[in-house]
Parts: sequence; C-alpha cells; structure tokens
Amino acid sequence: MDAFEAVSSPELSIVPRRKYFTISEANRALNLVGRIVSDIVRDYKKLRELHTACQAFDAKGNVCKAEEVRRQYASITDHLSELNEELEKIGCELKDYRLGLVYFPSMQQGREVCLCWKLGEEQIMSWHPAGLGYPSREPIGGNME
Repeated sequence: MDAFEAVSSPELSIVPRRKYFTISEANRALNLVGRIVSDIVRDYKKLRELHTACQAFDAKGNVCKAEEVRRQYASITDHLSELNEELEKIGCELKDYRLGLVYFPSMQQGREVCLCWKLGEEQIMSWHPAGLGYPSREPIGGNME
C-alpha cells in the first residue's frame, strides 16, 4: 500500500468510541469540525492532484520534478494526519475525505448509532445504526436526543 492509498482509506483507522454525542452536542461541535473538515477536503484534493502529477513526472523520467512533488505530497499527508487527529480528539470520525463526511457516535434508545454530517450541511440531519454505513442513513426523528 502506498502513501496515497493509506490516506485514501479512512476506514483502516480505528477510532476509539469513548465519547457519545447527543444531537445538540454534535451540532454545537460543527463550527470547529466544519473548519477542520473544510481544510481536510481542500488538502485531500491537492493530494490527489500531486499524486497525478508525480505519476506523470515519473512516466516522463523527470526525477527532479517528481521528487519535488513527493516532498509536497509528504507535507500534505502529515498535515492531513494532524487534522484527522484533531477530529479524533473531539470524538468524531472522518469517513470520506472527498465529501467531508463525519460520523458522531451516539447512543439512541439504548443502541449505538452514528449521527451523520457532511461538509456544507448546517446541522446533523441523518443517522444510521453503527456498522451499517452511510447508504442506510435515515432522517433525524423527533424522538432522538
């Protein structure tokens, strides 16, 4: 697995689920989480561009340019790791670097669920049972805390 694949696979990271959020707690965290995720999405896009550029320089045999791009790539990879650690400290988990999809662990009616938020949304709008994934999400209901 190369560095691009490692950064591109957030599901490989294991985030301890120590904190459970209520919907209002997760919504209050969105101001900070949104800024962090915005930086992640921007940096990840740049990382993909650098990956493509590095492959092109390698194919052309332009070793100097490829090495310059690799240094930039490594720097952005380090920054993405730092940003992801910030999210983990808050207690949420980044699920998609391109969409800016974040899960907030929550306990609802005695079961563990994920509150879902995506960059650009103003508040938590959906959830799904833990382990089922984003396609199984449902709108936040009135009986949820």
